[in-house]
Amino acid sequence: MNTANLTEILAIMLAPKGLGHYWKTHYADKTFEHLYRLSAFDFWLLTPYFIVMLILAFYGLHRYQLVWLYYKNKGKEAHWNNPPERFPEGQLPFVTIQLPIYNEQFVIGRLIDACSRLDYPRDRFEIQLLDDSTDETVQVAKGIAERYAAVFNGLAPQPIFYIHRENRYGYKAGALDAGLNTARGEFVAIFDADFVPPKDWIMKVIHHFAEPEIGMVQTRWTHLNRNYSFLTQVEAILLDGHFVLEHGGRSRAGVFFNFNGTAGMWRKKVIAEAGGWQHDTLTEDTDLSYRAQLIGWKFKYLQDVECPAELPIEMTAFKTQQARWAKGLIQTAKKVMPRIMKSDAPWHTKLEAWYHLTANISYPLMIVLSVLLMPAMIIRSYQGWIQMMLIDFPLFMASTMSVSSFYLVSQKELFPGRWYRTFLYLPCLMALGVGLTITNTKAVMEALFGVKSAFARTPKYSVQKKGQKNQAAKYRKRLGIVPWIELAIGCYFAFTVWYAVTSENYFTVPFLLLFVFGYWYTGLLSLFQGRFDRFSTGRGQAHEKPYPVGV
Repeated sequence: MNTANLTEILAIMLAPKGLGHYWKTHYADKTFEHLYRLSAFDFWLLTPYFIVMLILAFYGLHRYQLVWLYYKNKGKEAHWNNPPERFPEGQLPFVTIQLPIYNEQFVIGRLIDACSRLDYPRDRFEIQLLDDSTDETVQVAKGIAERYAAVFNGLAPQPIFYIHRENRYGYKAGALDAGLNTARGEFVAIFDADFVPPKDWIMKVIHHFAEPEIGMVQTRWTHLNRNYSFLTQVEAILLDGHFVLEHGGRSRAGVFFNFNGTAGMWRKKVIAEAGGWQHDTLTEDTDLSYRAQLIGWKFKYLQDVECPAELPIEMTAFKTQQARWAKGLIQTAKKVMPRIMKSDAPWHTKLEAWYHLTANISYPLMIVLSVLLMPAMIIRSYQGWIQMMLIDFPLFMASTMSVSSFYLVSQKELFPGRWYRTFLYLPCLMALGVGLTITNTKAVMEALFGVKSAFARTPKYSVQKKGQKNQAAKYRKRLGIVPWIELAIGCYFAFTVWYAVTSENYFTVPFLLLFVFGYWYTGLLSLFQGRFDRFSTGRGQAHEKPYPVGV
């Protein structure tokens, strides 16, 4: 660095309103030291603030623990090509493939075609198309099933059976349970409508059931439309974190983990022994998973077996999915945690189950934090920066920065050559987590107070690439007043940003901007998604770049 550059830096530091002045007036000035006294009002406001921050910090630290478990037990990872035992050649077991669908006419053809091309003996498997649809999907699905049951699309007749229910009793759980009444398979593979199982999926999974104690095998979701929009990119990172570090860490450590509702295979008798599919929660998959493991069955996770699926392309669809998972996990916690705590499972298994099933309680806590953040910031600024650095900063690092490291590690595991690109998405990923707070808080509170709701399926449109037109209007849902609440809270945090700037509390501005962007992003996309469909180019042709939901 030359003399001229040093002179410029010193000039900035020593300028009347430069960095030196800022440091001196905010952190080096001791004029009012020891003059501030904590009042009763301050005490009653800061107490819940620190309680919330402490709880969020514990859940944040748990993310670090999952990363530690993942790497500590790396040698215990299961691989598809190295099962401890194998079924004898020529004696492969019979497999039933269940495909539960509900009003999903745009993707059902793709799903059935993929299942019909699975590399497994045709006399050793059957396909059940479990249709609870109430729209034209009934005719579409039935027609496709009939075509594939005959000679179609270069394929021999497929062992496919169409089962339609007139009512949705039990929703997805009810459909799966109804299918089991006629299922002939010793093992049951389940795929949701938006999945496209690779040809070798069954052969990679089935031999792991040669171990008699294995009750379920889960495989990793990948993403057909990861690059469709900025929103789908962020969604993919969120799911990758779950499937790499949560499933990977828990399965390698030998603690309980869950079936994800699709892209997995069950030993049929395990479902019956565990009490069958039950529909008193919105996450029937997690509920059954814990009940099965509590009676002694072992689960296996194959991270190296991929099963691609479609990500939600619209904000309301994404919110619907996340709210269902948030509510369902709290419902499952209320249902099975007492039984888990009374079981003979090791203490670390019980603790991990607690963290897993109750993690969504952080959303209501985020609401409390949002309300208290600005007054707490004002009070803490009067108490001095040393206390803020020693107390607030470690809690912030534990509760917030753990999110960044968690998803960075997962991307590094999956994409070692380009994982660093994830840094570009981290601010938006964290902001999106903030933006989901209102919707998921509503879902969590409904679960805590026993408010029942229908199983809301995530709409699928068979959209994979940029430039491909979506048919979202068919199943698009609105979220009522929620987007307006999100925009209002975003405005509140915009005011806190203004206050931080005017009070020269610049270090808090980046953190506060995450809240502003998160609430405005989710609120605006929920309100305006699809509003520009009328600008489609040509007659029914796709945009060169489609309406950028999530961009």
